[in-house]
Amino acid sequence: MDVAARGRVPVPVLAFLLTVALAGSVFLAIGLGSAVIAPGDTARYLWASLTGGVLPAEDATRYQIIWQIRTPRVLLAAVVGAGLAAVGVAIQALVRNALADPFILGVSSGGSAGAVAVSLFGALPVLGMHAVSAGAFAGALLATVLVYTIARTNSGVTPLRLVLTGVALSFGFQALMSVLIYFAPSGEATSMVLFWTMGSFGAATWGSLPVVSVIAVAGILVLYRFSRPLDVLSLGDESAVSMGVDAASTRRGLFAVTAVMTGAMVAVSGTIGFVGLVIPHVTRMLVGATHGRVLAIAPLLGAILMVWVDLLARTLVAPRELPLGVLTALIGVPVFIVLMRKRRYVFGGTS
Repeated sequence: MDVAARGRVPVPVLAFLLTVALAGSVFLAIGLGSAVIAPGDTARYLWASLTGGVLPAEDATRYQIIWQIRTPRVLLAAVVGAGLAAVGVAIQALVRNALADPFILGVSSGGSAGAVAVSLFGALPVLGMHAVSAGAFAGALLATVLVYTIARTNSGVTPLRLVLTGVALSFGFQALMSVLIYFAPSGEATSMVLFWTMGSFGAATWGSLPVVSVIAVAGILVLYRFSRPLDVLSLGDESAVSMGVDAASTRRGLFAVTAVMTGAMVAVSGTIGFVGLVIPHVTRMLVGATHGRVLAIAPLLGAILMVWVDLLARTLVAPRELPLGVLTALIGVPVFIVLMRKRRYVFGGTS
């Protein structure tokens, strides 16, 4: 047993409690919004949708709000929150940097630049409403390939070179995006792009949910499967070699997994910061630093956080929406400062 985890709530118990909390959060978030729908009616509409039941004609509008608008949006928030938290755990171990998050390697900036280009110039018209998401995914993957290719040397890829290359390319993509916005043909387009780059689930539909859900869930399972190699990598490459772990190939494979996951999430939600940075640290405080424990809990915490952040984003100033990145920063900054001042906690390690 992880020494740091002794005396804490057992992981299975904590996972069960968080799963119940997540289910309750999803149900409440579906019923709450600018138009509040009672829990009994929310349950009735969801049951009718799942069983093919018949509803009175006067319930048609509220049924549409529950099933066509809020349910896919809330589920997407949960999926993206879980994915960002899991990727944050893995990235911090891969680059051995406590300040790392899913976007430190330039993936989000590449995705944002791709989405901005598609939005402003109307590229990929054949994909219709999915063109922006496709542009974001393509940009994210392009950034991933560039970061890995540039960071790679004859001796392989080191965590420090990955981080430095990712940060440098991130600035480059942000500069490119600023130029595109500066020459945007209309203020409306600029406003839309700025809002998208700060994160939103406003475009969530049932059609956008399956692909990102499959990628996020499969990615989380793969990362959990590699919990032990992540433990070893976090100790350093020399330690990994002495323990029989091929650090270079393991890092390359997991880097590819996290890049695909990040690209898929950026494509449907834009850039949402702080979730992948803060949740891993909060989880380590709860269950210790062993990655098997952290990856069992962090996705649940990330999903719960994201569901409530999205609810706040669409209700605080209704009928307008706040960018998700603003709220996650308002929550993440004080939490991060509290973590830094907490003497028992060692960032990225054990308490």
